[in-house]
Amino acid sequence: MRRTVRAALEEATLSIDRVDARVLLAHLLGVDRAWLFANPMHVLTETEDARVDLAVAQRALGHPVAYLVGRREFYGRDFAVRPAVLIPRPETETLVEEALRVVRRMREGGRAPAVLDLGTGCGAIAVTLACEVPGLRVVATDVSAAALEVAGANVRDHGCEERVELLEGSWYAPLGGRAFDLVVANPPYVAAGDAHLGRGDLRFEPGGALTDGSPDGLASIRAIVDGARGHLAPGGALLFEHGYDQAEAVAGLLARAGFAGLVSIPDLAGIPRVAGGHLE
Repeated sequence: MRRTVRAALEEATLSIDRVDARVLLAHLLGVDRAWLFANPMHVLTETEDARVDLAVAQRALGHPVAYLVGRREFYGRDFAVRPAVLIPRPETETLVEEALRVVRRMREGGRAPAVLDLGTGCGAIAVTLACEVPGLRVVATDVSAAALEVAGANVRDHGCEERVELLEGSWYAPLGGRAFDLVVANPPYVAAGDAHLGRGDLRFEPGGALTDGSPDGLASIRAIVDGARGHLAPGGALLFEHGYDQAEAVAGLLARAGFAGLVSIPDLAGIPRVAGGHLE
């Protein structure tokens, strides 16, 4: 016997969170959550019924909702996500906010900044910056061809094809001698062996986007900081996200690399999350 929307939701909540159940059911039916509330007695087709059961079972096993629905909201926009890319997180909006502040300050000073996004993943940072600042040009790199496929879809979905350039390669490798006014990055920074890698959504996300395998989680950040001087224009700035316990270490890396005006910016939870500085 086929179930109604109400019955499907009630059964789903026996094994997964109610909010997750509503998100999955709305996605599978191609409706919004308001429709679910307004149509509790709508009867599912056999195909819909089977798809709901499969999605609920996957979520019960821990598969992230974002991968199951193929989307995640970031900075007020909807982004395609796949298991090939890290799921955008609210903490990274802190990096975007600071990058926007730096870009706007540069423009007010008469500069037309060029921006580089290292390890772009799904392209959320690059696309957001391009959308928020009219005329801004962003180059985004990633070592993963699969990630760049997802980023390309998001660039097209948000109409940024003329302003976001995607390049395949590790960090600065695909850039030649090109220089930028601002470099941003959300690199892997979880230490190898960290217990969190075996918990929750992290179990299903690409390992290389979470950890670079270094004992302290800082190998990628070191590479980004060390390589920045060769790709920053005079007065250019570097901003990157880091782990909850890495603020002191990354400040030391920046200082030793000759960066001035060092910043350490907390996320909404008050945890130091973004570091950076500029070259004089």
